[in-house]
Amino acid sequence: MTDPIRLLDADGALVETDANAQWRELADELTTDDRLAMHGEMVRTRRFDIEAGHLQRQGKLGLWVPSIGQEGAQVGAAWAAREQDTLFPSYREHLIALHRGVRMDQIIDVFRGARHGGWNPLETRGMRIYALVIATHALHATGYAMGIRFDGRCGTGDATSDEAVMAFYGDGAASQGDASEGLVFAASYDAPVVFFVQNNKWAISVPSTRQSRFPLHERARGFGLDAAWVDGNDPLASFAVTRRMLDEARQGRPGYVEADTYRMGAHTTSDDPTRYRSRDEEEAWGRRDPIARLAAHLRSVGVDDAALAEHEQRAADEAADMRRRMLEAESAVSDDIFDHVYSEPHPFMAEQKAALAEFEASFGSDA
Repeated sequence: MTDPIRLLDADGALVETDANAQWRELADELTTDDRLAMHGEMVRTRRFDIEAGHLQRQGKLGLWVPSIGQEGAQVGAAWAAREQDTLFPSYREHLIALHRGVRMDQIIDVFRGARHGGWNPLETRGMRIYALVIATHALHATGYAMGIRFDGRCGTGDATSDEAVMAFYGDGAASQGDASEGLVFAASYDAPVVFFVQNNKWAISVPSTRQSRFPLHERARGFGLDAAWVDGNDPLASFAVTRRMLDEARQGRPGYVEADTYRMGAHTTSDDPTRYRSRDEEEAWGRRDPIARLAAHLRSVGVDDAALAEHEQRAADEAADMRRRMLEAESAVSDDIFDHVYSEPHPFMAEQKAALAEFEASFGSDA
């Protein structure tokens, strides 16, 4: 495979070749309304992303991890997952989280240190909490998928009820041992899991070309997994490939999707990407913006600019409301750090809680 699977070119025009016929057929499951909704979700996520970055710069968040540029890969995967599927994110899957019902303030609470996890996965349609330890959730996802197989919740041939799992991480995480161990166990136990790897070209300041001599999807095949390489800035291709991979995983064939995309912003708000990458590179990838690409496609099938502008206004209003509420939010209570670690009282937690209270009291009431 010399090029990633692509259904929309950079200008939003359909790519119609014999090689991608099977993927076009899958993408045809998406109606124009579906595609318009996907555009709205990308716009919503980006506006949220930008406002969260502003909040960090104003001291309301300890850190922010932007996903700008990667919305196309994520929206395709979000639509490809079926309602019964369980998703394990890293810390940059903001669109996936919002699509699954996580609120903006719940994501923000993670980065301002107000919550251990941010949300209850049982209340967010199978959306597990963010994993800040690089690649550790590849093992969590694989183990959960093995449990699905052992419990008989997959393999019946009914894609509407069989459960599958998806783990999201980046090219940097693919270099971690946990990621490789996840592939080993997934292949060995025919676990119903798909590893969705967003190759955004940079693991902080280390280019993906330095991390692996071979494309990541080729590496996955060496572990015995089905693998595909997709244009991650093409939402339709991301949907089609991921839908196929997930449905095959339900039948005991674990998969791996390498989404070719780009982190348009910094790795985190603690990073300065101008120190390690060129302006020309950023501008070249900016011309492949997934939101602009899908908007161009929608115009070509008859969607008017008013509908697209409505998405922009709705996203701006929601992000502004989130910003207002976060500026008014009180600081987290220190006791929360200890109160939700164990379901029952625990002496070590009580001891640490008392020690922190004594330390905070030492600063006096004006501290």
